[in-house]
Amino acid sequence: CRNGKLRPMGTGDVGPFDNDTAADWSMKLDEAPADQREAIIRGALTAAIDKEGNVAGIVADEAIAAAAVVASQRPGGATITTPYGPDFLVNGGTLNLPPDLDGLAVRALDRVLADEEWRTLWVDSADYAEARVRLLAIRGVLAC
Repeated sequence: CRNGKLRPMGTGDVGPFDNDTAADWSMKLDEAPADQREAIIRGALTAAIDKEGNVAGIVADEAIAAAAVVASQRPGGATITTPYGPDFLVNGGTLNLPPDLDGLAVRALDRVLADEEWRTLWVDSADYAEARVRLLAIRGVLAC
């Protein structure tokens, strides 16, 4: 439960915040002092880029959420409206993020999209195509 709202269990849905790990990461970002939020985002993206082997699981979930946060602050990026995203962004807040995070987010998403274990977790689901499309949409905003 988060702010009195029920969270999806496990994978949940295909959105970048629709799993327990991403919702928990969002809460951590939300509760952090404003001057520490960039470091939290950068840490999640860098963890996916630097991790050896598969990135599926916690590392991928946090990197996807971080990339979605960065994209939400860029022109053409989707506004975060899900109750599982960071409350300060859901409520209209913003972040002043440096442009280098865009490239980090693209690299992190590329690692996730290329990860065989991540694909395997989704490929047996009817939602794989939609999950991939959503990641590519986030990536598209950041790659401009």
